[in-house]
Amino acid sequence: MNIESIKKDFPFFAEHPRFAYLDSAATSQTPQAVLDAMQEYYTSFRSNIHRGLYQMGEEASERYENARASVARFVGAQPEEIIFTSGATASSNMLVRMLEESKRTDLFPAQKGPTFFKEEDEIVTTVMEHHASLIPLQELAKRKGSALKLIPLTETQMLDYAAAESLITEKTTIVACVLASNVTGSVNDVRRLADIAHARGALMIVDATEAVGHIAVDVNTLGADFLYFSGHKMLGPTGIGVLYARKDLLENMNPSIFGGGIVEKVSEESSTWTTSPKRFEAGTPNIAGAIGLGAAVEYLETIGTETIHAHTRELTVYALEKLGQIPGMHIFAAVAETNAGIVSFTVDGIHPHDLAQIAGKEHVALRAGHHCAALYMRALGVPATARASFYLYNTTSDIDALVEAIKKAQAIFAK
Repeated sequence: MNIESIKKDFPFFAEHPRFAYLDSAATSQTPQAVLDAMQEYYTSFRSNIHRGLYQMGEEASERYENARASVARFVGAQPEEIIFTSGATASSNMLVRMLEESKRTDLFPAQKGPTFFKEEDEIVTTVMEHHASLIPLQELAKRKGSALKLIPLTETQMLDYAAAESLITEKTTIVACVLASNVTGSVNDVRRLADIAHARGALMIVDATEAVGHIAVDVNTLGADFLYFSGHKMLGPTGIGVLYARKDLLENMNPSIFGGGIVEKVSEESSTWTTSPKRFEAGTPNIAGAIGLGAAVEYLETIGTETIHAHTRELTVYALEKLGQIPGMHIFAAVAETNAGIVSFTVDGIHPHDLAQIAGKEHVALRAGHHCAALYMRALGVPATARASFYLYNTTSDIDALVEAIKKAQAIFAK
């Protein structure tokens, strides 16, 4: 993989040639191919979808649905299982509402009950979860009076799968797990949890936000019943995300957001819904965003996620080695073999925010804070960390720049 050639595909690096961008876990940069696809929509065939019986309207609809097909192919799904949303946060909240409003017999045919959740039901998730996944489940548990159980970490800061075996019971309705941690890069054995969940009659939800476009993701291999992610962390635009739902489940679920484009019939008293996924995309969607996401997928496919992951794995090895040589350094990261390209760390005597600010002045982009994963921070025993994240356009020279920025921060705070 020729990194210098790849960087030429990204206008950001032409504008900022000396900048070490190590914050792709927050948002990635955008290749020209994505910008071109979105610009073409706005200049050549901007119109609403699924309605206009004229050339531009039909072109917009075709490009939008082609993007859906590309995304589906990328994660091993069918197009009708892909719902476009505004991002992973919206997907997570939408999914919880959809489940809450579903009939239990529709999703669990062998079980009786008018609603999906009962008070005696239990929800199991992990201490690694991003707040976008955790908080909707917390609120659901509070509304229903259900128990929310958390899978803890082992002494090696990995998920405790033995604990999961006992926490997931016949009362469990949902198991939710992040595929790749946005704090440590840890790639979790989601399939193992899915097998436990399914054996006990529960559904499996996967947050793949830091994984799609970084490592190979296949919904069938993972055993995911539901999976979601954002476009902006995989070279796509902001404001577009994806919710995958297994077709047989989706057909028995009702929308949680209502408006135009989702109905089959409307009467004075009620409405009936059209087929999925359209029934879950009320109103005018982010058409340009979806087209841009489709272009991002096509760009990533030309390189290959296996190739990308091999590259970020090499960068992770290099970063762990170089950072580990700095006095006062404390690293919080999965080993490179099971890491999606994320390394968090603290440095004695320097607050992560101060470190990130100094790094920024040295043209190095980091993230600092609890990374919207407060429970994980607590489990790791720190209030905050600095975080470096790597992607296909990064090189070892970016990590060298990071090391020099840390040393400069240490020199400043040593005075």
